[in-house]
Amino acid sequence: MDPISSASATAFSGLDAQSIRMKVIAENIANAHSTGNTSGSDPYRRRTVSFAATLDDTRAGQVRVDQMGTDPSPFHIEQMPGHPAADAKGNVKLPNVDMIIEMADMKEALRSYDANLQVIRQGREMLSGLTDLLRANG
Repeated sequence: MDPISSASATAFSGLDAQSIRMKVIAENIANAHSTGNTSGSDPYRRRTVSFAATLDDTRAGQVRVDQMGTDPSPFHIEQMPGHPAADAKGNVKLPNVDMIIEMADMKEALRSYDANLQVIRQGREMLSGLTDLLRANG
């Protein structure tokens, strides 16, 4: 595989990985206020994604999702007597989703996605330029 195609294949795998990461972040944001349905039940637990670097059949570097996990940090507790998920003391467990962390993660994922997209664009421009040179000299 030529270097431009190899770089593009790596960038495409990066796009896929960051797309999955953005979906998980969006799910975390959407469930930031999802409590349990019954007294004392656990709320939504923040999901996480980790990546791994691999090589494909052509020895091109690839990025793939290594693990989908959950954040083990403790739930937030608020006093809300009368809430369906309140325990006997009126405490409700709230998700361990921190909107500042989610927004920072989303910004980082978007920047990584854009960087991979730029690699693909530049590769296409290089191939196009090479094709034009070959036509002009052929």
